[in-house]
Amino acid sequence: MIKPEKPVNEAVRLAALYRYRILDSEKEKSFEDLVTIAKAVCGASMAAVTLIDAERQWFKSIQGTEAQELPRSESMCGHAILQPEQVMVVEDAQRDVRFHDNPIVTGDPKVRFYAGAPLVSTEGLPLGTLCVFDPQPQRLDAQQTEALAALSRQVMLVMELRRFALDIQTHMVERDDYERLLGEYHDVLLAQNADLAEQSRTDVLTGLPNRRAMAVALDASVLDADGQPRQTAVALVDIDHFKQINDFNGHATGDRVLAELGVLLRAQFSGRGLAARYGGEEFVVLMPDTDLRTAELQCDFLRMAVSDLPLGFPVTVSIGVAAHRSGDTVEQTLERADSALYRAKGNGRNRVELAP
Repeated sequence: MIKPEKPVNEAVRLAALYRYRILDSEKEKSFEDLVTIAKAVCGASMAAVTLIDAERQWFKSIQGTEAQELPRSESMCGHAILQPEQVMVVEDAQRDVRFHDNPIVTGDPKVRFYAGAPLVSTEGLPLGTLCVFDPQPQRLDAQQTEALAALSRQVMLVMELRRFALDIQTHMVERDDYERLLGEYHDVLLAQNADLAEQSRTDVLTGLPNRRAMAVALDASVLDADGQPRQTAVALVDIDHFKQINDFNGHATGDRVLAELGVLLRAQFSGRGLAARYGGEEFVVLMPDTDLRTAELQCDFLRMAVSDLPLGFPVTVSIGVAAHRSGDTVEQTLERADSALYRAKGNGRNRVELAP
């Protein structure tokens, strides 16, 4: 195991860290939200906001494992802060000479994949990281890497606002000034929380709502304002042979296909329903107040429009459609749509199949 070196300006770095008065503080929702988003965006099972103290790595927020702190000598984040201008990615720690015999790799939580975006203060000093990690080897694409870096900047904004609030409480004496500054802080937090709420409901690559947002919309769409059943159709859309697109054209091209399909779905169903990225190359379309045959026609129009996308190579989709039935749960409706999608793929792909 190679222990992380300390930055040449370590004393200045530590002094900056201590000014935030954040070490050993209680959990706070703003940090928890950012860790949740980072974990979802990067597809990792664990994520954390870490701060590098003199001899330890302390977790302001951590999800997926129970650790509260680690010796700095075992810290991957201790290596990440040595290059504060970039995200450090370790696709397989067992193959990295720095970490292959590290206790967090050989023992719990058996880290194989790690990515850490340094938390850089306004003075340019690295204080810790926003990191994601997983017991399986993994890679990040360019969009995920940039998203992790953007979220690390959001962590620093929360830290700055937190320090600002503490400074107000410590130094302000006059009531009018205190209330004015506290109001400004509150407005900034409200704006940031609105932005975080939007990020937690939106797929980074396609700009469509994500699976979490779709689940909420599905629950709301099957009943009217009086709580009575509402006619609603649901479609699952899957890109045919998407693995081959990635294998033969590269992941960047695969991402372009996903993004273009996101634009098409948003254009076709805007105002008449909701389309979301369901996971991987699969999308879900919600069509309220739509009978099954009308939904079939709309999905067939979508299928033909996908075939006409100017991508430079042929792309098709298979679609399964189900009408929500009174008494069924939304999960059961999705399962029926998924069965119809399975038939569409089994019957040759590039087609629409209806659930009975």
